[in-house]
Amino acid sequence: MTTPDLPDHIAIVDDDREIRELLATYLRKHGFKVSLAADGRQLHALLEHDAIDLVVLDLMMPGEDGLAVCRTLRAGRHQGLPILMLTARDEEADRILGLEMGADDYLTKPFAARELMARIRSVLRRTRMLPPNLRVSEPASVIRFGDWRLDTTARHLLDAEGTMVALSGAEYRLLRVLLDHPQRVLNRDQLLNLTQGRGVDLFDRSIDLLVSRLRQRLGDGAREARYIKTVRNEGYVFCAAVEPAP
Repeated sequence: MTTPDLPDHIAIVDDDREIRELLATYLRKHGFKVSLAADGRQLHALLEHDAIDLVVLDLMMPGEDGLAVCRTLRAGRHQGLPILMLTARDEEADRILGLEMGADDYLTKPFAARELMARIRSVLRRTRMLPPNLRVSEPASVIRFGDWRLDTTARHLLDAEGTMVALSGAEYRLLRVLLDHPQRVLNRDQLLNLTQGRGVDLFDRSIDLLVSRLRQRLGDGAREARYIKTVRNEGYVFCAAVEPAP
């Protein structure tokens, strides 16, 4: 993450050179540092030597498409890197797939550069909007629930054997919200507000998709849930006991 003295560093990944250059010019004009990549290979090379705060990632690219790049990032050491997906088709299936792969937000082409900048700022704000007990100055802490432990400083989810399970930024925020409010039913609006904020245009199924992704990480079933239970017509409740680990 950048410090207050440095501009946010945005990576734009798109195979269309004209689009890359236009977006870079606009974002630089508004105070962002911008690096460009034509494909996933160039992005991975960029991440090796630069600290990137957010990736603007085109869905439709030749070779390794945006979904494949997103999947690779979420499975590796850049798993928490915010991703804003660009798609040329206004299809709900594309948006659902992008969010399922771990994108934090999406934007449909064509779009105004001003809207992209607003989305970037919104995603960065949500990513950095941590509860008071997650501020950098807090000592390391671990939360235990069932067979799992969540390290709130390193933001690592660990299974019973101590193996780390990768979480996207959105998945981590949802899990923290649920762990902070165990045994309490939270409706979709509350979860959207607490995890995403209302400054972004999310469609109705987005929180359900996020819950589904988190359940998969936890090995939880929707019908026989050990952790996240669906309350019909109301929302979701975290039903396991939550306690600080010794």
